[in-house]
Amino acid sequence: MATTKPGSLQDLPLEAVEGIGPKLAKVLADMGLVSVTDLLEHYPHRYLDLSTVKEIGHVREGDEVTVVGEVKDAQRRGARFGRTRVLSVTVFDGTGYITAIWFNQDWIEGKLPPGATVAFSGRVAWRFNQLQMQNPFFDVLDEEQRGAGVNAGRIIPIHPATAKLSAARIRRLIGAALDQFLPAVADVLPEDIKKRYGLMTSAEALRQIHFPANREALGAARKRLVFDEFFRLELGLALRKRYLSDKAAGISHKVSGRLLEQFYAGLPWRLTADQQQALKEIRADMGSPKPMHRLLLGEVGSGKTVVAAAAALMAVESGYQAALMAPTEVLAEQHYINLREPLEALGLKVGLILGGQTAATRRGAQAAVVAGDIDIVIGTHSLVQEKVDFARLGLVVIDEQHRFGVRQRLDLRAKGDSPDMLVLTATPIPRTLAMTLYGDLDISTLAERPGGRSVAGHITTKFISEGRREQAYKLIRREVAAGRRAYIVCPLIDESDKLEVKSVLQEAGQLKDSVFEDLRVGMLHGRMPSAEKEAQMRAFRTGELDILIATTVIEVGIDVPEATVMLIEHAERFGLSQLHQLRGRVGRGEWKSYCLLTGNIKTPDAKARVKAIMEISDGFELAEADLEIRGEGQLFGLRQSGLPDLKLAKLTKHVKALETARREAFALIGADPMLAKPRHKALKSELRRRFAGNLEFLSSG
Repeated sequence: MATTKPGSLQDLPLEAVEGIGPKLAKVLADMGLVSVTDLLEHYPHRYLDLSTVKEIGHVREGDEVTVVGEVKDAQRRGARFGRTRVLSVTVFDGTGYITAIWFNQDWIEGKLPPGATVAFSGRVAWRFNQLQMQNPFFDVLDEEQRGAGVNAGRIIPIHPATAKLSAARIRRLIGAALDQFLPAVADVLPEDIKKRYGLMTSAEALRQIHFPANREALGAARKRLVFDEFFRLELGLALRKRYLSDKAAGISHKVSGRLLEQFYAGLPWRLTADQQQALKEIRADMGSPKPMHRLLLGEVGSGKTVVAAAAALMAVESGYQAALMAPTEVLAEQHYINLREPLEALGLKVGLILGGQTAATRRGAQAAVVAGDIDIVIGTHSLVQEKVDFARLGLVVIDEQHRFGVRQRLDLRAKGDSPDMLVLTATPIPRTLAMTLYGDLDISTLAERPGGRSVAGHITTKFISEGRREQAYKLIRREVAAGRRAYIVCPLIDESDKLEVKSVLQEAGQLKDSVFEDLRVGMLHGRMPSAEKEAQMRAFRTGELDILIATTVIEVGIDVPEATVMLIEHAERFGLSQLHQLRGRVGRGEWKSYCLLTGNIKTPDAKARVKAIMEISDGFELAEADLEIRGEGQLFGLRQSGLPDLKLAKLTKHVKALETARREAFALIGADPMLAKPRHKALKSELRRRFAGNLEFLSSG
């Protein structure tokens, strides 16, 4: 039996598990498993419940079932049309036959040899005078599983596996690790919380999630582990929020409002009610002696940049500098172009620092910033480099926060003496996700679009099949003839041999030569030099170009009122959030606008996304749909955000658990702000590990 101290399993390499040597540890490391804790938290992604297996002879069309039988036959053939290859595998269980069908997945045949005992799970159809399942989940049962018997009531875990390591082998390794190390698993959740919600112990939850005794035990284990994931996450956010508001001394900005009034007077629209409310909240925060940490959560085209510029003016009026960090050079340049003229008209100096600038240009801008000659500096992650220093940094604005990690956010703040921070996102976020990703920030929301321009009333969104592509080109020609412009967005920069997907370089050449040979076509992508990118955007903005073919570098921040058509190639390769952002690049002027989608819309997810983008115009509703379709792990990378992973917890399914965990976490930090009480020592240690250095203020004592 291991003599491991509780709480130290994360420090133990996998070789500590009996049966794992260096070679096997390397295979596991390739799966992202490097410690005993990693292995214990490699949870099953589904279960085979042998108590629910149905005899094939009793299966009917439309049933959603699991069947177990012996592989009798496997055949590959070509479909009648196209290059599609069909694999059919037939199994027999003594009562009847059923055939599983897969398309273009020949590799599966090698996994299902004749004589193997397999389980198929899926929906049953009656086709070609036989029972069929299309693309079912399948599991090859080993001797241990077959010995359990169909009627034994056994629930068998199916762990994520690879070609080099089967699910059965992983299951045995996890079983060995549990037997060896389960007594060393520390239960850091306070006892009163466990009692209040009837939660089982950590050790028992780990045992039951991997090898459940029954469905009830599996449900109880999942309940405990889901709560743990949310509780750790919200506890870290509560700690950070409490520390920033109580411990860090900030800047109390004195704002006369003179610059603000002049700035507002030059705007083409009146500020919306949402903008006015957000600015009221920001001004109150910046006037406080505590640092501001506010998220500006906005709909596409809702005027976040205007609010950010006004916040920067508040800092400048108070004698400080402001910095705006954007995720791409194209967006940083766009901010610079849009803000330089109106802000310099007020007597301010605006600077730009980019990695793609010449060394001399960048050094000159850096020198001006440190000398205090620049009031507002705009840039990319280059702003967090060691060579960029500020004279008196008073406000940090982070645009598109989810594209930066927490570390970059903190690094930019460290350039000043606890400057205020305003975080922008043009991606509407569901309430549950905002609670998770931005739980340490106060939130202001912009839902209105200036001038009353709604997406629903101003932009028509359509799917255009390949056979109707000419209609899309005719629409572009019509709009250009009327003095307006069009975007065409492609997923890739270069042509790919492996992906049958259009690229910017390929499409620009073809359209220039054979479709729009009489129009002025430009292109924009992330690998172009900064000067060339800026020249292309300037030409499109001023009307020297009619059509701009681009990658998603134009996804956010690009504002060309005359652009009225957005044609998105291979829309199936984009998420709902991206599609909504791209659509938001048109409809910014007074003219009716169009967002046209093309592509190979065959998978259920792709169909759901295209249906949603055509039917839903509200960004916040779309964000909920996106979260439902793709899941939070793909919508935003929690690891990139500096937050611990969610492995079992799902924001779409476990909203109540999240709200409960958040309430308990914030109450605990309210009672023990730095987890200084002896009974919270293990919990503090666990948080430092899970947040991977993003709670550095939490002392190790």
